[in-house]
Amino acid sequence: MRTIAFAMAALFLSALAAHADGTWCAHYGGRSGGTNCGFYFFQQCMAALSGNGGACMRNPFAAYGAEPRRHYRRVR
Repeated sequence: MRTIAFAMAALFLSALAAHADGTWCAHYGGRSGGTNCGFYFFQQCMAALSGNGGACMRNPFAAYGAEPRRHYRRVR
C-alpha cells in the first residue's frame, strides 16, 4: 500500500513540474531528445539549444495563443 501511495505522489509531482506556460518550446536533438516549454522569447530558446542541437517551436499549449505582442514605432 505504501508503494502505491509513493508511486502516485511521484506521478503527481512529475506532472506539476512538466507544466510550463512559455511561448517557445525547445525540442532537443539526440536519442533521448527532451522538450522544454519554459521559454518566453525565441532568443532564450535558441540559447538553451546552443551546443546541444535541436529546434525551437511555438508552444501549442501556451496560455494566451502564443502570439507575441507587436510593437509599432510612431512615425512623425
